[in-house]
Amino acid sequence: MTLSLDYDFLIRLCINMIAIVILIRLIYFSASQHRAYASSFILFGMGVFLVTSQLATVDISMGFAFGLFAIFSMLRYRTESITIKEMTYLFLVIAMSLLSAIGTMNYLGLVLLLSLICFMAYITETSLLLPALEEQTVQYEKIANILPEKRAELLQDLRDRLGLDIHNVEIIKVDFLKDVALLKVQYVPPVSK
Repeated sequence: MTLSLDYDFLIRLCINMIAIVILIRLIYFSASQHRAYASSFILFGMGVFLVTSQLATVDISMGFAFGLFAIFSMLRYRTESITIKEMTYLFLVIAMSLLSAIGTMNYLGLVLLLSLICFMAYITETSLLLPALEEQTVQYEKIANILPEKRAELLQDLRDRLGLDIHNVEIIKVDFLKDVALLKVQYVPPVSK
């Protein structure tokens, strides 16, 4: 019995795993701190690569391979509420793994493409492209302040009471029986010392 190594497979696996670790550990995890999602994304990326590269010997299209893993990912993650951010990173991990496994580009092109994906993810996680805002849901009892003409008073009251630099507020739900409103507050995160 002889062991035959397919160097193309190993090189593409290494490129894929390095790119996924950079994307998830250095970009996603440093911004989100969700260890369970981060480890799942890394393992999911490796699994997608391994299965897809083995299916590459069968005559399938990129669309079929992507559809197959999209279905599997939705079946797994449909039981738990997953945010749009986690869904986006899951999509990126699947796309990177599919490109690495059955993409037709050379190694340099693959490295450049995966680097571009990681770079764009990094840019969106920083305040270079979009302002860094966090969200919080609060129950607000001064229901008279939710009127459109009292928006400035509402923002100032929230700033005073929460001690945060409130950027925007959105009314989610109003309960007139209890005289409270559920608000989604977007604020600039305080600088930690």
